[in-house]
Amino acid sequence: MATDVRQEAKARSFGENIESDLASKFLRVVESAAIASARTMGRGEHELSDQVATESMRLTMDSIPMRGTIVIGEGERDQAPMLYIGEKVGAEFPDGTDVPEVDIAVDPLEGTNLCATGAAGSITVLAASDAHGLLHAPDCYMEKIVVGPSCKGAVDLDAPVGDNLKNIAKRLERGVQDLVIVVLDRPRHRDLIAAIRAAGARIRLITDGDLSAGIAAAVIGTGVHAVMGTGGAPEGVITAAAIRCLNGYMLGRLVINSPELEERVERMGIRDKAKVYCAEDLAPGSQVIFAATGVTDGALLRGVRFFGEGIRTSSVVMTLMTGKVRFIDSIHLTKSPEVKVRFP
Repeated sequence: MATDVRQEAKARSFGENIESDLASKFLRVVESAAIASARTMGRGEHELSDQVATESMRLTMDSIPMRGTIVIGEGERDQAPMLYIGEKVGAEFPDGTDVPEVDIAVDPLEGTNLCATGAAGSITVLAASDAHGLLHAPDCYMEKIVVGPSCKGAVDLDAPVGDNLKNIAKRLERGVQDLVIVVLDRPRHRDLIAAIRAAGARIRLITDGDLSAGIAAAVIGTGVHAVMGTGGAPEGVITAAAIRCLNGYMLGRLVINSPELEERVERMGIRDKAKVYCAEDLAPGSQVIFAATGVTDGALLRGVRFFGEGIRTSSVVMTLMTGKVRFIDSIHLTKSPEVKVRFP
């Protein structure tokens, strides 16, 4: 019994060390990527925006003492020259000093089109965990419902939309007509949008960025009460990492709609193709870090702002085991003898 307690305490201490040691370093990763991509904002070159974010992330991660593996990234090795699935990142000490092993999921620029057009809601984002702490999700669609802590267990992927909305409203002690539901503006969501409108709730249609919307749904005061619809499965895993840190609630189910995808899912070891995942299934790690920086202004984070004496960024960093959520406003000063810091 005493041995078990000591082992548990040791594991917790190790986990806290991972989170405390790496959280601030991963903040640098998303900040540098956001600054790089923000310089391309509005130029209409979404591939360039994504490329500079990816290159910046890779360069910064290779300066961090860790043994990292990309489990969700820009695609398979043959399709992505950098931050591909399975790629090893991080710097190890030449003297052999031990470094943590972490699995890393990245979206170097969520909302590439938003950045390219200067629209709101583009972010750079990273999630990390102890080894095997993030589901290796296939690049397919996922049905999702994301809500805040008050609505745990109140929604069901197979329930009628109206019933889910009534349950959310009841938990939040308000009317259905007071809810704001975020939905990706896609033809596949025509019936979903009609059902939400028929129930009387309000809708915020977005062109991209259901990951940042999912995070906003779990934070009180953002004006978002739920995210519904089908989006990317890799983004669903990253969202789940944030939802665990925020004590929110999320359900997801893979959309397997082709023989090729069925074969790929089976090769990845996913046996139950109809399984409904919760956040703990998608991001089961005991130590989880989530970091994001705004590129363009959004509901949760302000975009990168350039001024004569430096750059200002708005970020959020969350850690699961240590139970911390930090909203960080940073000023990156130029190296000028005349530089001045202004009050926010």
